[in-house]
Parts: sequence; structure tokens; C-alpha cells
Amino acid sequence: MAQPLEGLTAIVTGAGRGLGRAEALELARLGAQVVVNDYGQPGRDGSGEASAAPAEDVVAEIRAAGGTAVAHLGDVADHAQARALVRLAVETYGKLDILVNNAGILRDRMVFSMTEDEWDSVIRVHLKGHFNTTHFAAAHWRERAKAAGGPVHGRIVNTSSEAFLAGSAGQPNYAAAKGGIVGLTTSTALALGKYGVTANAICPRARTRMTEDVFSGFQEPTDGRLDALAPDHVAPLVGYLASPAAARVNGQLLVVHGGMVAIAERPRIAAKFDTTKEVFSFEELDDLLTPYYAQRPPDETFAAAEVLSLKHG
Repeated sequence: MAQPLEGLTAIVTGAGRGLGRAEALELARLGAQVVVNDYGQPGRDGSGEASAAPAEDVVAEIRAAGGTAVAHLGDVADHAQARALVRLAVETYGKLDILVNNAGILRDRMVFSMTEDEWDSVIRVHLKGHFNTTHFAAAHWRERAKAAGGPVHGRIVNTSSEAFLAGSAGQPNYAAAKGGIVGLTTSTALALGKYGVTANAICPRARTRMTEDVFSGFQEPTDGRLDALAPDHVAPLVGYLASPAAARVNGQLLVVHGGMVAIAERPRIAAKFDTTKEVFSFEELDDLLTPYYAQRPPDETFAAAEVLSLKHG
């Protein structure tokens, strides 16, 4: 029986550990040939010497399970190395069909304390890294579609975060990068749809080295059940979005964790006010907006409310 991704080639960035590793293993299990990308730095802040071990270990896992994979050790935030990554997939397997962008780092700090380098480095790895690989994959699919005279199979799955939805006080760089990734995703979805390419973003909640502080209060189950925060809960959605079955899913944002998938809507207008004159005055805005906000309950962040509702029985 044919696998859903049989004959398709996938790139997964940041695939040496955590979410990326789980996603690479799942895509391979579903039949894809996988290019496992990881720069291999041990620090979650992007520090430490780069190492081939994380990517090569995942490649070995895939091959041991009967799958096909090759490692790429480059930094996707570097334009030339991202080009080389896409080229490796095409030259090794003949084409690229799936791109999963997952690589990222953290350099947390309150906005009044954050340095320029802490801002730039996180934006570079997350947002520029997503753009770089998307740029070269999109060019490949556009060229293939033109040669074929019609749509091709192309799938992009980008990694955003609930930090962008509700803010994250100590992560202005990370929240901004993840919001930018959603904008990149929807723009890409509109631009590439005519070529048969879809672009979607996920907000995964998972226990990885990047989130070890966030979920430190939620203990892993000791009775043999799968952790609600295990990356294994996220990987199946990525496999689905990468497949032909998801051809009509485009430009979407999906929250996923612990056996739950939620589809986020685009922001909607909560209230609307019109001036009684040609132009609003300060006094009129004060009369309309101040009472409106005064009667609203204090905001509770989406992320915090959802985290508190997790069941870890």
C-alpha cells in the first residue's frame, strides 16, 4: 500500500532535535525522502560549536527504520547556505516537494534590557531563516510549474508560536519573529497558490530544549502515557499538511498540542465607532473609547490561559 508521501522529497530545518527531529521522522515514516538540516549548535541561544552529530543521528534513525535521508549542516539564516540546502535536495532526489521550517534560537530579555544583537540574532534565525529557504524553494516550484505547464506538488509548513498571538513579556524578539513568520506565510500562500503550492503555519506547544523553562511546572507522566507536550503530538499534523490530502489547506494558522488541533481565524473587528462630524475630535474619541475599554475585563493572555488548561493526568 502506497504511503501518503511516497516519492516526495522533504526538507526539515532544525531537525536534529525536538520538534524538527519528530517531524523529520514522521515525514520519513509516511514515505518521504528527507533532507535533515541542523547547524548543530548545542546552546538554545545559538551558542557553542556547530556539530554534525544532531543531523547525522536523525539520518541514521531514519535509515535504520528503512527510510531514506541525507544530512545538511548549514545555517539556514545564511542566504547562500539556504540555497545550498535546496540544491542538495534537488540534486540528491531530483526535486523538492515539501519544506518544513523549524530552525530557531532564543535570546530572552525584557524589551528595556534587550541588546541590539539579541534582537537581530533571533530575527535572523527565525524570520530570515524562514524567508531564505522559502525563497529558493518557491523559485524551484515556479520553474517546475512553468516547465510542466501546470501546478506541481509544493508544501511549506512554517513554525510560528502562540507568543505572537498573545505576546510574551520577556520575548519581544521571538514574538516579533513569530508574528513575521505568519505574515510571510500568508503572503507566500497567495503568491504560490497558482503553482499548486500551499503555505501554512503552525503554533506548536511542545517540550523541547527551547521551551524547557516555559513548561518546567508541568511534569511528564510517569505511568507510561505519552507526554501531552511531546513533539510526537505535533508531527502528524505536519505530515498531513505536507501531503496531497491537504491541497485545499492554504494560508492557515493552526495551533497544535497534546492531541488537539485548533484552526485560528484572522483577526475580526471587535467594535466600530463612527464620528458624528467630518473628523474625530479628541473629546469625541474620549467619550466613545474610554467607556468601551473601561467596561472590558482585564485581558488574559491566550497563551497563559491555554497553558493553565492543559491536562497532565
